[in-house]
Amino acid sequence: MSIGDRSQVLSLLQLVSPALPVGAYSYSEGLETLVESKTIINNHTLQHWLEQELSYGAIRLEAAIMVRAYQTTLENDIAALSYWNTWLSAARETSELRASSWQMGQSLMRLLFAIKPQQAQSFCIEGECNYAIALGIFASLEQINLQSLILGYLHSWATNLITAGVKLIPLGQTAGQILLHELHANISDAATEIMSLEDDELSSCSWGLSLASMAHETQYTRLFRS
Repeated sequence: MSIGDRSQVLSLLQLVSPALPVGAYSYSEGLETLVESKTIINNHTLQHWLEQELSYGAIRLEAAIMVRAYQTTLENDIAALSYWNTWLSAARETSELRASSWQMGQSLMRLLFAIKPQQAQSFCIEGECNYAIALGIFASLEQINLQSLILGYLHSWATNLITAGVKLIPLGQTAGQILLHELHANISDAATEIMSLEDDELSSCSWGLSLASMAHETQYTRLFRS
């Protein structure tokens, strides 16, 4: 492996690490509501939920928009980048989901400006920046392999929600890691499909997530922000 390849791998590991200071750990994406309502009660029901989200849900759509942010950054097409950012904001079903995407996106953009101030200056977006957009920009500037980026993004998403499930259900740490390992095939299949999606195929079926997110706003006790 060349020095350049090593640098790309290290950059990817940093961007998808749970230690990345964007606040992903503070969101459950409705999982807290689903556990309280007994929709998710153990590792099997959590696995089913995550598998369905990877196949049909919002994370699939977000990853596809991240791909477009990556490509438009390579092409230095700021107008297209802003378009997809606005498109993704409009596609968020609840104010909480939108706010979490914006908060994480702005946090990641601040990190990008701290690490690559000159390059980042060329990709300022008016208004709030979604997390998937910021990640696409950052990864493109770091020259991370696109397929590896999608895998890393989906794996990071699954890791965050399984970690939330370990706390909420609760599950043991070993059970959580077994579940993450069992999702590898689903993550790989989803990444392959996402790479080939055309613009007119961008859609998701995540009404369950939407309802859980809306209910979370008025939940009596909450550990997570969303």
